[in-house]
Amino acid sequence: MLCFLKGMAFVPFLLVTWSSAAFIISYVIAVLFGHVNPFLPYISDTGTTPPESGVFGFMINFSAFLGAATMYTRYKIVEKQNQTSYFSSPIFNLVSLVLGLVGCIGMGIVANFQELTVPVVHDGGALLAFVCGVMYTLLQSVISYKSCPQWNRPLTCHIRMAISAVSCAAVIPMIACASLISITKLEWNPNEKDYMYHVVSAICEWTVAFGFIFYFLTFIQDFQNVTLKISTEINDF
Repeated sequence: MLCFLKGMAFVPFLLVTWSSAAFIISYVIAVLFGHVNPFLPYISDTGTTPPESGVFGFMINFSAFLGAATMYTRYKIVEKQNQTSYFSSPIFNLVSLVLGLVGCIGMGIVANFQELTVPVVHDGGALLAFVCGVMYTLLQSVISYKSCPQWNRPLTCHIRMAISAVSCAAVIPMIACASLISITKLEWNPNEKDYMYHVVSAICEWTVAFGFIFYFLTFIQDFQNVTLKISTEINDF
């Protein structure tokens, strides 16, 4: 049986595949229509101009929903594991969930407010998505180590922390370089003074984005032994 069909493993699997497709499809469409330079556009650049803006907005909105569903399921898994064998404060798990959900809200803002139309709102949403997302992965990595070896293998913990460390290291220059760019635009000339800031920031942005994707990929095994039950109760009046 395919691993992503066991238990709730389809949730992070769908998040990973859908988000990857969102980035790649919008990029391909933007390049084919000549709306962006194929070499290192920002992720948001590939979702600014129609028709790719519609594809980008729809797919990223659904990614935000899948992200929230994955994070909440992960929260309930850790909560249940912690009740079985206490290894971490419940507050730690709750803070991680809140940060993750705020990051998903940031993704929704990015999807619905294009960078050239409302740049302040768009940039604010991107900041929420990336910063809160990185903090979420760091906290989840710490939780993984605390629950090791009963609930997580050491290798899984090391992989999660490595991805978190790379994402954390990339998000700082991403923000720093983006803040030094004086103008928001889609097409860049290598001779422009802000070009290097754009290149470094774009590389870091793609690194962090796919860091999130690979991080959630590590959740698939954890979700295989989880089942979802919906209980319905009708009260008589």
